[in-house]
Amino acid sequence: MAGTIEALVPGGQANPGPPLGPELGPTPVDVQDVVSQINDETAAFDGMEVPVTIEYDDDGSFTIEVGVPPTAELVKDEAGFETGSGEPQTDFVADMSVEQVKKVAEQKSSDLLAYDTKNAAKEVGGTCASLGVTIEGEDARTFDDRVDAGDYDDVLDA
Repeated sequence: MAGTIEALVPGGQANPGPPLGPELGPTPVDVQDVVSQINDETAAFDGMEVPVTIEYDDDGSFTIEVGVPPTAELVKDEAGFETGSGEPQTDFVADMSVEQVKKVAEQKSSDLLAYDTKNAAKEVGGTCASLGVTIEGEDARTFDDRVDAGDYDDVLDA
């Protein structure tokens, strides 16, 4: 009976407790081996929620696929805050530079619908707007217009 388990785990800090333990317990895999490998593969995302997929076979063998953390987690990590704003249109919690937005867009590029860095940055800008994060000191809701006007071509086309 082979199977697949999907879970969100804290990067580099997974443990045999929930959510992994109860899911892995009835399977033929060594839970501690799985947790150890997940921690090794997610260490770069220390503390962020990271999606992982564990595929296992009846013989106890397994493979782990590590996804990219949600965009909101990457923005929070890059801008250095814990929680988004309860009033994101008026109460701002952080400010990001265009370079930081580009970095998040590049980290997330494999999961975004965008076909280039400019459009990926605009998707990240949307997440910033919903979290209450300004970009270059201005409301993130106007970021798309500024990108389309070419204001950040020197950074986003590089």
